[in-house]
Amino acid sequence: MITVTELSLVFGERTLFKDVNLKFTPGNCYGIIGANGAGKSTFLKILSGEIEQDKGEVSFGKNQRIAVLKQDHFAYEEFPALETVIMGYTKLYKIQKEREAIYAKEDFTEADGLRASELEADFADLGGWEAEAGAGQLLSGLGLEEDDHNRLMAELDESKKVRVLLAQALFGNPDILLLDEPTNGLDLESISWLEDFLIEFPNTVIVVSHDRHFLNAVCTNTCDIDYGKITPYSGNYDFWYQMSQILQRQARDQLKKREDKAKELKEFIQRFASNASKSRQATSRKKVLEKLDLDNIPVTSRKFPYVGFKPDREIGNNVLRAEKLNFSFEGTALLKDFSLTVNKGDKIAFVGLEHSSKSAFFDIIAGVKQAQSGDFSWGQTTSFSYFPKENSAFFDSDLSITEWLKQYSPDQDETYVRSFLGRMLFSGDEALKPVNVLSGGEKVRCMLSKMMLSGANVLIFDEPTNHLDLEAITALNDGLAAFPGVILFNSHDHEFINSIANRIIEILPQEKTGERCIDRMMQFDDYLADTSVKQLRNAAYHQGQRLRI
Repeated sequence: MITVTELSLVFGERTLFKDVNLKFTPGNCYGIIGANGAGKSTFLKILSGEIEQDKGEVSFGKNQRIAVLKQDHFAYEEFPALETVIMGYTKLYKIQKEREAIYAKEDFTEADGLRASELEADFADLGGWEAEAGAGQLLSGLGLEEDDHNRLMAELDESKKVRVLLAQALFGNPDILLLDEPTNGLDLESISWLEDFLIEFPNTVIVVSHDRHFLNAVCTNTCDIDYGKITPYSGNYDFWYQMSQILQRQARDQLKKREDKAKELKEFIQRFASNASKSRQATSRKKVLEKLDLDNIPVTSRKFPYVGFKPDREIGNNVLRAEKLNFSFEGTALLKDFSLTVNKGDKIAFVGLEHSSKSAFFDIIAGVKQAQSGDFSWGQTTSFSYFPKENSAFFDSDLSITEWLKQYSPDQDETYVRSFLGRMLFSGDEALKPVNVLSGGEKVRCMLSKMMLSGANVLIFDEPTNHLDLEAITALNDGLAAFPGVILFNSHDHEFINSIANRIIEILPQEKTGERCIDRMMQFDDYLADTSVKQLRNAAYHQGQRLRI
């Protein structure tokens, strides 16, 4: 159990937390959510003791062990993966190393024997005899082959290091588990395994994640950081989102009623303040007006951009036909005799391990690259707009955001462009920032603005959810789900794919013969469960390769 009492933290002139009171109990998983910069990771660091609060107290149950997902992927380079996992249980690891050092002595004394006996008892009590097997099971569940278990961390790639550190946090049944973005770098099977692990985990879990599917699967409670407060809700992310919409609507209605009341009182006071017979009533209403606190009803500090795509014309039946496309890069075949017909109503998610192949196909049909052979054709009624994964070239200028977007706007009136940018959270002076200093998330919002102004009836997205916070992902998700045209896209967001796509295509390794891709008219969750899909994937990939999106 964790009890947070009157916790406050101030950074400079900004109050991050003020008088926070919470209780986290065993058997529950708490999702910490909030806008970018709200303090989600900082709150976890306070709970772990890495950062000290200005005021208040964080208390734990007696002798409870806290495990934290480490963020430094290079801290254990000289250690084998299996040993790195066991190091997560500090007390057990110290006993293990002391025990090994005593047994390695050439001059083993009577005192050493007594100490070894004590260590053996403690080692057994802490589950030392099962430690290596348990650590190995965690690593295997997270997708590491047995050959990797005894390799040095320095020899593992970044994705595998992330998994080892996650296994380290999970090891030894900690009483309290603090996880900051635990699904980063994981494939779908690993995420599914982690979801099952946390659902069955009997102790306290507190997690920060941008993965809505993950939050919905594992969280029993949600803690929302907003205006320096942390408000607990029973239920997962979807429950919180629906509840927050209701509460925000109620708050706006209440604020509107107070504003209308204030306006009515001001008009009465102005009309009758100098009227002797009405002066007492005017004075009374003035006191009522002074008590109306219009600033004390915060709706939310969260900002959801407006994302809506409206095609200028309805799309026809002939959308896109690609015939035997071949494309290689630096000697690697990315597309080999790849053919595809896109139909009216298709919202196609491209999934799987062949990320470069997906990007190459998008670049070819968007005219950015040219296939070495093969052909493709767009239907006469189609117009497309493309979001490339690498979009920095669009922002290599010192134009302001307003000037930049004017280049793509059919209406050159600055008021119109500024109004449009305001809905995409570039209000006031924000719209005058030069585009070459924008953050990753700001660039994405600019690209989405450009696409919305295009009026295209076919949208192509290469990983649009990168750099976006939950609010922007939700807005984009809703906008694409409502779009009446055709969408071709890929993303690492499970919920994003499952809620938008009605067709799934997985480009298979192009060095293989036989099937070039798996193509199914179904939602993503159905695709993952489909037996025929699993058989095709097993035939196409090396044994042990797992599905990534």
